[in-house]
Amino acid sequence: MAQMRMRAAGLTRREFVKAGLAGALAVSIGRRSIAAPAGQRPNVLIITTDQQRVDAMSASGGRWAKTPAMDSIAANGVSFMKSYCPYPLCSPSRSALHTSRTPHELLVDHNSMSIEKSIPISGQVFREAGYDTGYSGKWHMPDPYPSDGIPGYEVLNKTARSRRLAHDVDEATMGAAIEFLRRKRDKPFLLVASFINPHDICLLAGVAGPLTPDVWKRYEPHSGDQLPPLPPNHDLTADAESPASQHLHDDWDPKLWQRYRYAYFRMMEDVDRQVGGILDALRQSGQENNTLVIFTSDHGEGLGCHRRTGKMAFYDDEAAVPLVVSWKGVIPSGRIDKDHLVTALDVLPTICDYAGVKGPAVVRGQSLRTVIDKPQSGGHDFIVSEMAPGQAGAKAGRSFMVRTKKYKYMTFAGAAKAEMLFDMDADPGEMKNLAHQADLAAELDRHRKLLSDWCNLTEVQKYPVQPNPVAKRSARKTTQSK
Repeated sequence: MAQMRMRAAGLTRREFVKAGLAGALAVSIGRRSIAAPAGQRPNVLIITTDQQRVDAMSASGGRWAKTPAMDSIAANGVSFMKSYCPYPLCSPSRSALHTSRTPHELLVDHNSMSIEKSIPISGQVFREAGYDTGYSGKWHMPDPYPSDGIPGYEVLNKTARSRRLAHDVDEATMGAAIEFLRRKRDKPFLLVASFINPHDICLLAGVAGPLTPDVWKRYEPHSGDQLPPLPPNHDLTADAESPASQHLHDDWDPKLWQRYRYAYFRMMEDVDRQVGGILDALRQSGQENNTLVIFTSDHGEGLGCHRRTGKMAFYDDEAAVPLVVSWKGVIPSGRIDKDHLVTALDVLPTICDYAGVKGPAVVRGQSLRTVIDKPQSGGHDFIVSEMAPGQAGAKAGRSFMVRTKKYKYMTFAGAAKAEMLFDMDADPGEMKNLAHQADLAAELDRHRKLLSDWCNLTEVQKYPVQPNPVAKRSARKTTQSK
């Protein structure tokens, strides 16, 4: 870590911008070494969902779900449409959000893994700065609802998920967050409300389980309900050479795909109502005008695009997520930002910047305050997302995505290295892989170089892929059963 700090301190501002995300490595250094007086600092409310696509909200152009609560957050702030998760899976993405460090640095290569203890998380940073910190909802690092607490946070609800729909668990998350907002206090707060839905869509995509009938009972379309159409990019990518080209559910007919999509949007409406409950409580408590609100999600959902369901692909359907930064009367209202690249790694530097809180010495994101205040400023030149092999005993290294202003590059480790390149302006559905197109050879090399520099900066080689605890448990059970 000391080596990283020295490297960060040695970068010039021009090198910061040139290196894209690398330029944010030490955003807190020299900016705010002392927190502002408590009376001048805003509250911070972070609301997250799980498995929400960037285009699922009405405010971002979604037609098939009504999301007035989420839309109200967007109405009081800036919504970033080129927003990406650091890893399209729950625990790695959430760990990166709360630390502004890459999943491989955190040793969170899979779900149900603990964050490296030497790296501070958001609650620790804000509690040290004098904030009242509370966490309500799903954590999943390693336990979904840890009984032994979360570093830096008061755990507000200790909910058990077993045999319960996400809707019911999310009700408890909403209730605990509301109680926290109603407390009398003499210092600002940082509150995280971490919802599960629309993640229950996973129950309709996998092997039938005990909750599947309950999910269909709640979200089954009624007679006469209009079903959403298949997505424009329902077909497979041409010339695809990666695990992302693998499609699922060959036996699904169009009607089943449409029912699946219908259920997803109803889950979106369920969690939107619960988000609305928290926003109502914030308003009723008289704290709305002094509260910075961040709204985002862990990762997206295939939802029939490329005939996929779930996550663990770098397609926008699964890697792009909403990110809204909102503060009524302070941040420009209702702006849709379609230009700047952003990532969940930016969340911690952003809330530290607005709150006047000294952030960690090393971060991998940058405060979004600059591009919010000055939309003409450049922001990131590129952002990176990663994945690790999920199977037990896998020898392959990590896969990566590099998103630049115009292109998206993907590289997949394995016996036969695969690459994909998309022109995101001409082909937003990512239907044609251009990696072997001769006239784009220079662009391919440029993206390879950006990734190589990023991997060197974040010392990827220093962090071997961690064993998957879920795969290890499955392998152990198989061995014991023989």
